[in-house]
Amino acid sequence: MTGLRLGPLLRYIDGSSATVWVETSRPGTAEVRCADGSGGTARTFRIAGHHYALVEVTGLTPGATTPYEVFLDRARVWPPAEDEAFASLPPSVISTPGAEAGATVRVAFGSCRWASPPAGEPDPVGPDALHGLAARIAADPGGERPDVLLLLGDQVYADEVSDATRAYLAARRDLKDPPGDQVTDYEEYTHLYDESWRDPLVRWLLSTVPTCMVFDDHDVIDDWNTSASWVADMRATSWWGERVRSGLASYWVYQHLGNLSPRELAADPLYASVRELPDGTDALWAFAAKAEADAASVRWSYRRDFGRVRLLMVDSRAARVLAEGERAMLDPAEAAWTREQALDGRGTYDHLLIGTSLPWLLPHLVHDVEGWSSVLARGDKGPRWARFGEWLRRAADLEHWAAFPESFGELAEVIAEAGTGPDAPATVCVLSGDVHHAYVAEPSWDTEGRGHGPGTGRGRERGPDARVVQLTCSPVHNSIPLSIRLGFRFGWSTVARGLGRAFARHGRLGHPPVKWRRTGGPWFGNQLMTLTMRGRSSVLRLEHAHTAKRPAPGTDAGQPGPGPEVRLRKVTETGLSG
Repeated sequence: MTGLRLGPLLRYIDGSSATVWVETSRPGTAEVRCADGSGGTARTFRIAGHHYALVEVTGLTPGATTPYEVFLDRARVWPPAEDEAFASLPPSVISTPGAEAGATVRVAFGSCRWASPPAGEPDPVGPDALHGLAARIAADPGGERPDVLLLLGDQVYADEVSDATRAYLAARRDLKDPPGDQVTDYEEYTHLYDESWRDPLVRWLLSTVPTCMVFDDHDVIDDWNTSASWVADMRATSWWGERVRSGLASYWVYQHLGNLSPRELAADPLYASVRELPDGTDALWAFAAKAEADAASVRWSYRRDFGRVRLLMVDSRAARVLAEGERAMLDPAEAAWTREQALDGRGTYDHLLIGTSLPWLLPHLVHDVEGWSSVLARGDKGPRWARFGEWLRRAADLEHWAAFPESFGELAEVIAEAGTGPDAPATVCVLSGDVHHAYVAEPSWDTEGRGHGPGTGRGRERGPDARVVQLTCSPVHNSIPLSIRLGFRFGWSTVARGLGRAFARHGRLGHPPVKWRRTGGPWFGNQLMTLTMRGRSSVLRLEHAHTAKRPAPGTDAGQPGPGPEVRLRKVTETGLSG
């Protein structure tokens, strides 16, 4: 009998259709049956001995919520009939957006999530924010819930594994051989996803709230694609080729496919190939090898529209140009795509969200040091400084937008162009994670055109009409060492800002095309941000996960399952427009 190994994950959704992703124990036919009679079926496809299906659900009613079940070869596998962990959870549902003007759209987002430990085991990094979100929705299924959850990178950690995964790896191979206790191949990646998504509360949450995902470095390895010399060093190892191909292949299966609409899936030749072949492994491996060798051969970025809210999820990790003197966060085709999607149909959206795993606006000291290191590594100060600059950006993780000054300026130009004019949106929000704290930063444009040098742009007569904000939220569930807390608090200070300008002057960096100031935070903890948008109004809320005493039986809906109850506690709420 075919069983459900992982999932279901509710992924793409629009007014009348949705996609549901599953991993199964054997080949077969996956079917989603909705209570209103809508549904869909799909045959599984095979990758490296694993079986998957992405079921397109059609016939959904706009603005409706309908429970659904999953069947494999006509046997019901979701919800699990005999698993007590799911017995007290509500049915999984598909909630479609309504067609009416001015409908509310809620977007929750965060990044950097270690898998939660098994129930009953201590959690070394504190409560999981996804547990808190799941518990709230489960306690009040008809209440507020996100229309989409954005996971902005580091969904799995291939290079920082749990004790349980380390034991699993040790049973497969000798951990004395490189890369030691890091994953090496596709099979080990499947274990990471299983560990991260099998937790009952998280599994239920992902079955009932649509998700959009994008990778960051730890999905492959820390500081992935920092520089050309970094890539050369990695390619010289015995294990990197298998690691990066497996990382990209597993990302395509577990994360990327669900980001795409049914129309995009129908036009994807790789998806067609793996579904038609008895075994799609070789086709996927060839794709992953080409993607690693030539980043411009594949586009991981994508666009989603939720009513009058537009989301551009931008790949700021694999799409880089790394040759010194030509460095760019996005290759030319990717940069052109981003601009085209931001400007397409202006006036048809009220809010533009640009999702990029790495923050565009950083603490000023960090920004200036990243720009300085890029100038040094390029060789502007001679070979000794170049070697130091390369060492510094690797040692200190200096590879955000600020380390690609021209790209920083180009993104500023896209944002300003999209946000200016009579048909401009009310807000342009850059959504990011990565840096293990949360903050709000707001730019102001260089209206005097005084910028000069790399990444300074051309100057503008005035700033955009839209309110522009950098919203950074991280981690969802991870460690926050004291060094990070102290470092980022100092990084935002006036003293640090002056120190940063000294580095910028040494590197002969001109002023960037925008100034910015921190208007919220920094906040530390396991956390989620939520944007609630209705018409041209937008409200931002930040919530922290915390543990609470579990209520006595029968006194409160509470969080199902054993262990302490996790709740989300509001830290701040502020209007961005309207």
